Amino acid sequence: MRKKKSHADSDIMSDINTTPLIDVMLVLLIMFIITIPVQLHSVKMNMPVVNSTPPTTPPVVVKIDINETGEVYWDGAAIAFGSALDQRLKSLAIMQDQPEVHLKPSKATEYRYVAAVMAAAQRIGVTKIGIVGNERFIP
Repeated sequence: MRKKKSHADSDIMSDINTTPLIDVMLVLLIMFIITIPVQLHSVKMNMPVVNSTPPTTPPVVVKIDINETGEVYWDGAAIAFGSALDQRLKSLAIMQDQPEVHLKPSKATEYRYVAAVMAAAQRIGVTKIGIVGNERFIP
């Protein structure tokens, strides 16, 4: 006679218990996260050194105004755009301590006139130039 199988014998478990495997994987993941060095995404820049003492004399300022027709004024006096402007910019560029150039276009001045003056100053070697009066253009 054949022996009857019991219910416990017929239900053999064929699945692998994955709980310990998942526990080990989580522990390893946490260990890798802790041991990874911190990655810094920084750009190294050489910044100028600032003197702690203010300058004893105020800087010399040259004001260049440009009106809406493209006429250039050097400290209030009208000069011709081109060779006269280049000569005056060259006299600034050869100075040991260059004066500051404040470029102030009128509100209706076309950008090409401003860009031409800035390009001439850069070509000649004037390094201290800035556009002033920009608050007029804010609506």
